[in-house]
Amino acid sequence: MPVTSFHFRAVTTDGKLRTGTIAAETERFVASELRKQGLTPVYVGLEPKKGAFELKLPSFGGGKRRGVLFFTQEMSTLLNSGVPLDRALAITSELSEQVAFRLVVQDVLRVLKGGKSLADSLATHPDHFSELYVNMVRAGEASGSLAAVFERLAEFERTRDELRNYIIGSMVYPALLTLVGIGSILVLMYFVVPRFASVFEGSNLKMPLPTQIMLEMSALVRQYAWIGVLATVAGVAAFQAHIRTAAGRLWWDGYRLRIPILGDALRKAETARFARAMSTLVANSVPLVQSIHISRGILNNRKIAGSLEAVSQGVKRGEGIAGPMKKTGEFPPLASHLLSVGEETGRIDQMFARMAEIYETDTKNAIKRFTSLFEPLIILVLGLMVGTLILSMLLAITSINEVAM
Repeated sequence: MPVTSFHFRAVTTDGKLRTGTIAAETERFVASELRKQGLTPVYVGLEPKKGAFELKLPSFGGGKRRGVLFFTQEMSTLLNSGVPLDRALAITSELSEQVAFRLVVQDVLRVLKGGKSLADSLATHPDHFSELYVNMVRAGEASGSLAAVFERLAEFERTRDELRNYIIGSMVYPALLTLVGIGSILVLMYFVVPRFASVFEGSNLKMPLPTQIMLEMSALVRQYAWIGVLATVAGVAAFQAHIRTAAGRLWWDGYRLRIPILGDALRKAETARFARAMSTLVANSVPLVQSIHISRGILNNRKIAGSLEAVSQGVKRGEGIAGPMKKTGEFPPLASHLLSVGEETGRIDQMFARMAEIYETDTKNAIKRFTSLFEPLIILVLGLMVGTLILSMLLAITSINEVAM
């Protein structure tokens, strides 16, 4: 096997970061050599890294989420390598490529050195670290398992980010297809059809009915296009203002769940998000009622989130979680059956994790079914509309030729 030069990053026993290259046959040999030197390898590869763990993040997703995911994975690896907490924060701050998030980590480190716990330090930046995140860290500090907590949080953030990006990525093409199709039809009606109509101006030629309809629609578009644009903008603004209210958001979230195919996908996505959060919290010994309250806060659908209040009350009455969840009618039937088994076996945290895996996969399949039906439907509708326009023009041209003959 040929000898290759491998780049590495490793942490010393006092938490300092070392970088360099070693000529070896395999990455495993390099890692073994680093451990013999008393170093903890955190990266070995053919290419140098800009950061200790350069993430191959998808194109979708905000900068805050990317920063939190990077931070969590860095902290997980460094703490599991035995690096002291303050030193791990300092290294993560140095390696963060986002200037804004680097300042956040530095401020967390400043508050920590001021005598606060890590959870309280993270809580000073609620825009970056959710209630779930802070409570998980607090539980980890109390149990002395902070490294394990960051490992679970890293998995939670990664899977949540992957699912979100899959949903957004799957919907981009249908959305673009719809916008381009509508734009093309408007261009035809506003620019192309009027030029075509100018050929018949001043003539006594009787237009075929489809052509007359097309010309009338084109005239309406040209005359009232600005009113349509203003009405659309005003309608969108009014709709957004309405769904910002509590009642409006509850109505909209309930309506979305009733949309064929897409509603099923949204329900499964929320179930997967809830199950993943519960698995992370319960596995870290956070009380069940508190876990439900925290998980409720990360759900996007207010109708499903609101149903969790009844679930929480049921748990307080000693009914368990499976029965109250089934009574709400907001979660897929399989979810309550899985949790019933988890309650019977005393493995409810593992059952939540299994439930998350099942519904993350089901969400992807549901989104795939929706796009597989939606895309050809949009193509068919737009094709019929464009085809009708072209046919109307051809009928008019044909009528001219018949008159000429």
